[in-house]
Amino acid sequence: MTDANASVAASSLDNDKKHTVEKIGGTSMSQFDAVRQNIFMNPALKGDYYQRIFVVSAYAGITNMLLEHKKTGQPGIYALFSDAEEQQSWRDAFKALRDRMLEINADLFAPHAASEKEEADSFILDRLNDAESVLEDVSSLCQHGHFALSDYLQTVREMLASLGEMHSASNTAQLLRLHGLNARLVDLSGWASTKHLSLDDHITKAFEGIDLSNELPIATGYSHCDGGLMAIFDRGYSEMTFSRIAVLTGAREAVIHKEFHLSSADPGIVGEDKAVPIGRTNYDVADQLANLGMEAIHPRAAKGLRQSNIHLRVKNTFEPEHNGTLITRDYVSESACVEIIAGRKGVYAIELFDQDMVGDLSHYEKQFLGQITRYKAQVINKDLNANTITHYLSANLKTVKRIQASLADLFPGAEINVRKVCIVSAIGSDLKIPGMLARTAKALADAGVDIQGVHQCMRQVDMQFVLDEDDFETAIKAMHEQLVEVYNHGRAIKLA
Repeated sequence: MTDANASVAASSLDNDKKHTVEKIGGTSMSQFDAVRQNIFMNPALKGDYYQRIFVVSAYAGITNMLLEHKKTGQPGIYALFSDAEEQQSWRDAFKALRDRMLEINADLFAPHAASEKEEADSFILDRLNDAESVLEDVSSLCQHGHFALSDYLQTVREMLASLGEMHSASNTAQLLRLHGLNARLVDLSGWASTKHLSLDDHITKAFEGIDLSNELPIATGYSHCDGGLMAIFDRGYSEMTFSRIAVLTGAREAVIHKEFHLSSADPGIVGEDKAVPIGRTNYDVADQLANLGMEAIHPRAAKGLRQSNIHLRVKNTFEPEHNGTLITRDYVSESACVEIIAGRKGVYAIELFDQDMVGDLSHYEKQFLGQITRYKAQVINKDLNANTITHYLSANLKTVKRIQASLADLFPGAEINVRKVCIVSAIGSDLKIPGMLARTAKALADAGVDIQGVHQCMRQVDMQFVLDEDDFETAIKAMHEQLVEVYNHGRAIKLA
């Protein structure tokens, strides 16, 4: 199904753009009482709990156990299974997952009848047992020379990822029914499906016949689809599901509930008394944040919302009275200002220097990008001159070393250097502020920070500084003070 068919799906729900589609993050999901009181049954709604669709993430830490730790890379069931060197390791990890899921159920259903916990346990245990059997079968099959484990890994990854969202969505729907809401589980996982539909067709079919005026759909953040959702979006899959549901059902607004506000900087670095919610911004700014790994929403998920002109609101689960930050397509701040200081540590700069590059830059660049793509590293930024190309990558050291070795083979006469750095960026919907670069450079110098590189494009929505990794927090504080706090968080510009 294409976007042109979205109106058909929307009309089938008979909502006339009355409803919202709301996603709840994993950290929030792990605090169900707060989520129930602040989101599902917020007193401010005055009993009007419907005309909403919810997409839920797995409980905090569960997807890490299923796949691998998102930040540290510590292997989960998938990583251990794909390694295939020690079969018992993934089985032990699977047992730990089962124990953890049942522990979560015990906590959630403690205030309710024992039969309710038994129902929740039965749902997830059936699926866990099925998944474990599949892994055993695949492992056994691949003992034969005609079958390669690599042929099955993507499907295994998809299957494992779906377990986390099935667990949380089923529990949430059951718990809300116990509190008097007519909640309905919308299982998009395709667990018992015999057909492979496109993502849009699968979502459209799942929402057929739902009456949003008196039903509260609780959808899994993972959705089965032809080709595999994770094959394209990997760990951003739940945001893509959320986005497509909003587009296909014609939502009036999309809402993401997180455990924190989208703030002018990390409160843990600059102080909670200095960081403030942004309040308003646009999808362009959201894209820049995603590039730094601070996703308000996955860029591909934002694309559908932006094209359908659906506004996105990012709210703090634990401050329900706050309107949060509204992200729209066309917003530009009334006065030019920095809206957020954001950054990323653990960035690797790979510098390729070759005197023979002059006049043949495109060839070197094509080969360089080819190796980055081959090893699946993310490019955050790059710079170049007549004989040097530097790419700033989000990747682990093992991947970076592989890229470096490949470049050395391709260009034996070149000098290839690797350095670990950080990137700190000033971002805003309008950064046309006279003297901003000079003032920022002075603020960093005054804080004792040496600038390794500067990037600023003509669109003037972000300005990035490449720095020594040890200067990350110092730079965040210095830039926030100079570019945000001094100018009253954008509400008043005072040019020095």
